[in-house]
Amino acid sequence: MTSSAYLESLFGLKGQVAVIIGGAGALGLCLSSGLGKAGAKIVVADVNELACQKAVEQLSQEGIEAIWATVNVTDKNSLRLLLAESLKLTGKVDMLVNCAGINVGNSFLDVDAEQWDKILSVNLKGTMLSCQVFIESMLQTGGGSILNIGSVNSDRPLSRVFAYAASKAGVVNLTQNIAQEFATQGIRVNAICPGFFPAEQNRKLLDEKRVENIMNGTPMRRYGDPQELIGAAILLLSKQSGSYITGATLYVDGGFTCNWF
Repeated sequence: MTSSAYLESLFGLKGQVAVIIGGAGALGLCLSSGLGKAGAKIVVADVNELACQKAVEQLSQEGIEAIWATVNVTDKNSLRLLLAESLKLTGKVDMLVNCAGINVGNSFLDVDAEQWDKILSVNLKGTMLSCQVFIESMLQTGGGSILNIGSVNSDRPLSRVFAYAASKAGVVNLTQNIAQEFATQGIRVNAICPGFFPAEQNRKLLDEKRVENIMNGTPMRRYGDPQELIGAAILLLSKQSGSYITGATLYVDGGFTCNWF
């Protein structure tokens, strides 16, 4: 066996279908591209139709087979419609990536209850509902793998992102619980916790002092590039390389969570 054939046998995703919820965002689109280049057929799902169309256009230019569908992750019926659209590709969904998320920066006493509810609804409830809908299908089609997106502040306190941090801590806990329940039924559920990957939703929080604190707290002394999430995602999603990994949380954070001072 050649080295390329061996790597393909471990990490190749040829013929499989991956649904990326939040796939039109910076991280979601990067993961869509990475999984597509590994051979997967991609369903880009997001709340914004135009963003979905642009994402699929980009993927198509990269030679990736992709379709799109709009979705409201807080609405189970909307998720069921997404599943139905996804099943048209090959009759099954092999991989689900829950990448949708929103954030607002406030000091604790300024946290608005309405904003809190919205962030928890999209980030945590949305992850729960999508796992429910797609696991129901995966149980009928031989199993699958799910990747949820947590954050370094799932278990590390960071100022001004209280609702976001609570939601991501919930995502990690939910991941472990779902993984345990379906571990003997061919379904694996894992999480990636990215470090600091500047995107539109958090860029406005990056004032000079905050950037200084982030760099001082990150041993690699730099931000992450979305491309640096792809290898971790393929490892956890692949039927071969990730076959004995479930309930795991993989930090991709430049060493942020191992920094003591």
